Amino acid sequence: MSEPSLSGIPKSGLAGLKENWRSDLLSGFLVFLIALPLCLGISMASGFPPSAGLITAIIGGMLVSRINGSFVTINGPAAGLIVVVLGAVQELGGGDAMAGYRYALAAIVVASALQVLMGVFKAGRLSSFFPASVVHGMLAAIGIIIMAKQINVVLGTTPEKGSSLFSTIAQIPHSIANLNPEIAIIGGSGLVILTAWTMIKNPTLKMIPAPLIVVLVGMGLARYFDLEHEHMYLFLPDAHFLPHHEETVGPKFLVAISDNFMSSFYFPDFSKGATLEFWEAVVSICLVGSLESLLSAMAVDKLDPYRRHSDFDRDLTAVGAGNLLAGLIGGLPMIAEIVRSSANINNGAKTGWANFFHGAFLLLFVVLFPRLIHSIPLAALAALLVFTGFRLASPKEFAKVMGVGKEQLFMFVVTIIGVLQTDLLVGVGIGILTKFAIHMLRGVRPNNLFKIHFVVEPKDADSVVVSIVGAAIFSNFMSLKDALANLESGKTVIFQLNNAYLIDHTVMEFIHDFQHNYERQGGQCRFFGMEYHDTFSEHPLSARRMKRNNMSRRKSDHHGV
Repeated sequence: MSEPSLSGIPKSGLAGLKENWRSDLLSGFLVFLIALPLCLGISMASGFPPSAGLITAIIGGMLVSRINGSFVTINGPAAGLIVVVLGAVQELGGGDAMAGYRYALAAIVVASALQVLMGVFKAGRLSSFFPASVVHGMLAAIGIIIMAKQINVVLGTTPEKGSSLFSTIAQIPHSIANLNPEIAIIGGSGLVILTAWTMIKNPTLKMIPAPLIVVLVGMGLARYFDLEHEHMYLFLPDAHFLPHHEETVGPKFLVAISDNFMSSFYFPDFSKGATLEFWEAVVSICLVGSLESLLSAMAVDKLDPYRRHSDFDRDLTAVGAGNLLAGLIGGLPMIAEIVRSSANINNGAKTGWANFFHGAFLLLFVVLFPRLIHSIPLAALAALLVFTGFRLASPKEFAKVMGVGKEQLFMFVVTIIGVLQTDLLVGVGIGILTKFAIHMLRGVRPNNLFKIHFVVEPKDADSVVVSIVGAAIFSNFMSLKDALANLESGKTVIFQLNNAYLIDHTVMEFIHDFQHNYERQGGQCRFFGMEYHDTFSEHPLSARRMKRNNMSRRKSDHHGV
């Protein structure tokens, strides 16, 4: 398929609305159908009221879409932030859910202010500092935590109070043996539908969002089981002898939301602002939210059929501004969300107005049909989250990382274990330290860990030579990235790599993306010296190290580098 010409790129602003309102309105509506149940589920899994996720998605659509630096991303609450927000609610609240919620809102406000400052001071590029395998390990660990916590909601059971994560996982067989049959039928049917939907090839059927089917079937089953009224179920007459077992079903298994949307607003409590726990929550929300948002925006740029490039710093500023408002009135933090964004692109969205329309539809729905939201069973929403968690930590993710190299899989697994054993920040830190250790074992000198040695110089009027000496790794290539970004388009860029001792996967991926984008703009990229390197796997972008028989020549030519 040929790429769209520059003349075919959709306009932005009001001109873009006039030109593309039909396709953006349709896509916005279809994304709204996906977003509604996910926002409710993510919000409750985060320890917030269900309305909090809707508040965030409305702000993300109607405000952030007007000031951000991207084109087809959808902003809203994401599963990846469940763990940090729930941790903040539980840690700051000390058992009081409402107090924890309001303290967490205060942490969101402060974290959002930091996000705005990061965007203003051009910190968007810092996302490159985090190795891909470590970020994927963090997301896989989040997926495991989500599955462990939400499987009980799918089954209609309650884990023991104060259980650790590993204790909660260990209780799953017990929960399955003692499930609440009516609730488990609702949750199980949701998982079956989501799994079946991945196998459907028919493009017309694929247009119907699977989360919508899950919610509609769940609502139908809830009505059939009469969850509006408290009653005993009769599937297992001896169930009351089993511990931690729900014998009754009723409205507590449905979404609890106020008929008046205005009563959903809550305000932050800053009284714990001087505590260590508060600042841990601030840093976690800021770091994980910013990193996820930037990585999602980068991924969406690659999916955009028009190959437009987001302004990541402006995007970070806009998301921070949206989070600031959301935190002040009771909402969750938001990111540029990859699943809804890719659905947006597949639905034919052209501009940021699709994001705006998705927020507008959510606002209309919660104002006009709050009773309909109340009839959604929690088990159906939990099924969506368990499925999301599985996708983050599926065997395919392990295989994909393994395909890049064994050392990538090692960092991936170390990060997962680190996050599960400690917390997100410590786990990510362990993953990064592991990568540093691997690089140093491969011969990277300490003074090369954060400083790259390279020269960019013109060869003639039409070509530029980029010579890299020593190691080019995730922690030192920022200045190379900036230098290449400032190159004039339309030239031939010659990468001289015969004196590069080590090039890691992160830098290989960056060079690959640079080549693709530069050549699209009429330039050319050529590479010399790759034959001097051994790769660590068959993957074309795997890390590579200079062959041993070239080492002595390199050392004699470049003393002190």
